Amino acid sequence: MGIITPSSLHFERHHSGVPTIDPSKHQLLVHGLVKHPLVFSMEDLRRLPSVSRIHFVECAGNSGREHAGNPGETAQKSHGLASCSEWTGVRLADLLRAAGVDPAAHWLIAEGADAGRHSRSIPLDKAMDDVLVAYGQNGEALRPEQGYPLRLLVPGWEGNVNVKWLHRIQLSTGPAMSRDEAASYTDFMPDGRAWQFSFEMDVKSVITRPSGGMRLSRAGLHEISGLAWSGRGRVSRVEVSCDGGSTWQHAALGDLVLPKAFTRFTLPWRWDGKEAWILSRATDESGDTQPTRERIVSARGLQSGPDGFNHYNGIKAWHVSRDGVVTHV
Repeated sequence: MGIITPSSLHFERHHSGVPTIDPSKHQLLVHGLVKHPLVFSMEDLRRLPSVSRIHFVECAGNSGREHAGNPGETAQKSHGLASCSEWTGVRLADLLRAAGVDPAAHWLIAEGADAGRHSRSIPLDKAMDDVLVAYGQNGEALRPEQGYPLRLLVPGWEGNVNVKWLHRIQLSTGPAMSRDEAASYTDFMPDGRAWQFSFEMDVKSVITRPSGGMRLSRAGLHEISGLAWSGRGRVSRVEVSCDGGSTWQHAALGDLVLPKAFTRFTLPWRWDGKEAWILSRATDESGDTQPTRERIVSARGLQSGPDGFNHYNGIKAWHVSRDGVVTHV
């Protein structure tokens, strides 16, 4: 309900297990192309000016089954690798300014303290814009599976970039070409090449009620409700079709429409007890509109990478049968 995912229900993705870290001993090193390398303890970070923002985090592979032609039977199975929380921490830009950024620096490498030392490269422009070094989630400390005691929160960008258990940031002239930005987390294209550094998560929506696994009790008035989001800013419009895409109606957006966060949409629908196909498509403030699966496959083909299909944002359809049972299309 609403737009906030309870911390206990936030999706998990980790490559080397969940480390056990003593926060009293945990430190964050900022080094590389800086004038003054710095080490911050958790106490140091909590003394600095804090900010709290609501943002979604979405795995690049969320909805990849839809691209492959094996649609998820429920909203959880098709779109469950996305969650939205209120994150609290300090601005990464403040830490970088304290260290003094060398003019030669254009990228940074963020590394986690997990067993595999997961790392990703991030352009300096993004780091100085809206990235948080977060220690809080939904009014409490981060949970271990979400990076306790410290993680990066990179609004609007694929989940793999939001490095958890953060312990090191190195400024550099270019990207590190680490495993998870070279061998993995690249998008294979029909000509055999791979699209690299496809950071932003495209505009997307899904109807969550009614959706797969549910059943309408009887004909009459029902509220269609769902979530929309975009890595490029605010959702500006959501349209809903109840006839398989032949006609579309504008849905109402929730009172809270934030950049790079879940937006709730609703539409009153009078079901006549006949078969129906319900779909949603979102548009963000950049003008980008959610495409059909056919359009995505036409542009990107069906050749998946080592992690399957990433960055799929096609329109999701649900079928309502005469007895009210809702299934995937």
